[in-house]
Amino acid sequence: MATYAQPRSLLAAPAGRQLPALRHLGPNWYATVMGTSIVANAGAALPFAVPGLRPALTVVWGLSALLLGALLLARAGHWAYHRDQAGAHLLDPAVAPFYGCLAMALLSVGGTTVTVGRDVIGLDAAVAAGTVLWGAGTAVGLGAAVAIPYLMVVRHRVEPGSASPVWLLPVVAPMVSAALGPQIVPYLPAGQWRESMLLCCYGMFGLSLLATLLMMPLIFARLLQHGPLPLALTPTLFLVLGPLGQSTTAVNSLADVAPGATQAPYADALGAFAVLYGVPVMGFALLWLALAAAMVVRAARNGMTFAMTWWAFTFPVGTCVTGAAGLARHTGLDALGWLAAALYAALVVAWAVAGVRTARGLVSGALLAAPGAPRPMTARTT
Repeated sequence: MATYAQPRSLLAAPAGRQLPALRHLGPNWYATVMGTSIVANAGAALPFAVPGLRPALTVVWGLSALLLGALLLARAGHWAYHRDQAGAHLLDPAVAPFYGCLAMALLSVGGTTVTVGRDVIGLDAAVAAGTVLWGAGTAVGLGAAVAIPYLMVVRHRVEPGSASPVWLLPVVAPMVSAALGPQIVPYLPAGQWRESMLLCCYGMFGLSLLATLLMMPLIFARLLQHGPLPLALTPTLFLVLGPLGQSTTAVNSLADVAPGATQAPYADALGAFAVLYGVPVMGFALLWLALAAAMVVRAARNGMTFAMTWWAFTFPVGTCVTGAAGLARHTGLDALGWLAAALYAALVVAWAVAGVRTARGLVSGALLAAPGAPRPMTARTT
């Protein structure tokens, strides 16, 4: 979801083996998978039926699965043929946080497979595929939540005033696991298995929430002390919506399955917690949405052009859709359902714009060129 400065090569590249088109394909490209799959997942979560929506969501799910497969292969080629660049990415504080996107891409496609893909491949296959992807995404996400902050402390050179919403990406991945884990709970054996999964998801909810609370003051302080972000990075302000919307989604999804996974007093309390936590957090999410949108309008007036950061307009907004839909489910308020619908309309527009601009940049080669290299004259990415 971001453009970044080209890091220095720190490892030797394999002699005689090069795939130039992959050299500058960074982990930020997984944002295209996240942004596509959330369109299907959020559409399926809307609290009312829309004629013709379900078949469209199935197509979007299929596209997200194809994108995930293609990117996994491309990124494997990147590591095989450009190990120097891949190693430099890990040691670059502007790029390393995007490894959280790999985890969220796996998780989001897995979750959408259960909710939408089952219409195509059947429930049993969808649950099996979703469980495998959830397990893989959770393992990668927990690893990134530890490894990336560790690298930031001991290996990265973080300059004063360089705090960025991108820093949230590794620590928000476990929140995505917490939000999508409840899909698996009903298919586990009753008793210890279900309750363990429920509490595991709440543990990841707490892990991600507290880590986010550590990061947020740094990000806001950077804005106050150093002014607006560079134009290309301004869309990353929308990344703050990710942990807000996803945590609201998580508590509501966990409350849905709590009655079948834990005893009655706790199940009732978790249902109340979903509303008591979700409503204030959704209120703050709307405040941040307005602030981020104002900053984006300002950046656009100052000449902001298309970059991969525009994918930040998709997945974070989608989590607010699923969060609002969950609150509508537990409160019965039509206003929250209409809020989810309005946010979903904005999500679809943002996804369409980012998708078209990305396709243009791929065809022209502009998005895979070395940072700072002249862009082809045929590329129109503004």
